Amino acid sequence: MSLANVEAGGIDRWLRRGIALVCAVLLLAMMGLTIADVLGRYLFNSPVPGASELTELILAAVIFTGLPAASLDGDHISVDIVAEKLHGLPAVLLSRLVALVSAGVLAMVSWRLWIIGDQIASYNGITPTLKLPLAPLGYLVSVLSMIAALICLADIFRRKDIG
Repeated sequence: MSLANVEAGGIDRWLRRGIALVCAVLLLAMMGLTIADVLGRYLFNSPVPGASELTELILAAVIFTGLPAASLDGDHISVDIVAEKLHGLPAVLLSRLVALVSAGVLAMVSWRLWIIGDQIASYNGITPTLKLPLAPLGYLVSVLSMIAALICLADIFRRKDIG
């Protein structure tokens, strides 16, 4: 059972809506950029400069923005070979252990992404065509990963299946 199975409180609902809105805007921007680039390339022989690098940056933002949503909804990939055979307290404990391990892994990913952001910032890493700084994206995906970790951690304490 994930936070999605807990009655959606105010903050959960607003967080889901906010994530959905941000992802929708980013996907719409990526779609518009791709259409403009394709039309420009094939109709006017003039593609949008830096379209591929902008698409890559937006795609990374979409993926990591969706990570907290996946944590909220309990949609991370899982294998239920053991869990489906357990019932009662063992099932509850296993489910909470998985949430704790997930939170730990996401926190480690967040920490490493922050370090990578620092490394990129130290040499002023930029995109090749548009010369956009890359470090802010590293920090953004780190923060989004940490939010996902905190959601997994909160999921341990907010379940209805408390033994």
